[in-house]
Amino acid sequence: MKYFIAIIKPFKLDDVRKALTQIGVEGLTASEVRGFGRQRGQTEIYRGTEYSVSFVPKLKIELAVPDELEEKVLETLNKSANTGQIGDGKIFVFDIKSATRIRTGETGNDALSNLEFAIEQAMMQSDENTVLDFLRAFCDSY
Repeated sequence: MKYFIAIIKPFKLDDVRKALTQIGVEGLTASEVRGFGRQRGQTEIYRGTEYSVSFVPKLKIELAVPDELEEKVLETLNKSANTGQIGDGKIFVFDIKSATRIRTGETGNDALSNLEFAIEQAMMQSDENTVLDFLRAFCDSY
């Protein structure tokens, strides 16, 4: 299992979320953070006076995925968060020793998957064939 932390520009959140969902990422956490890198902060003008702002607003995205999705997630984060401008951010990848879903006690990759919830949603919104198609696609992705 891999744990990603991505620091991105705030306005890229929707693009990143949509792209990650399309490749099968089932959840993430986003937090507003402030920091600086090579930009060394920024200068802003307020009521005609220039102020130096030493911390730039960013978003920190955190997500855990099975090992099989590591390269796909890294590529997707890179593409969807990229503006080509200074300050696009950073991506950090860590190994996860273990993961446990508190509610059910599931561990490992099972703790990362929302299969039970996805099946319930598919059944509520669709017919039996759609649910079977969903399950086939889900199983093929693993």
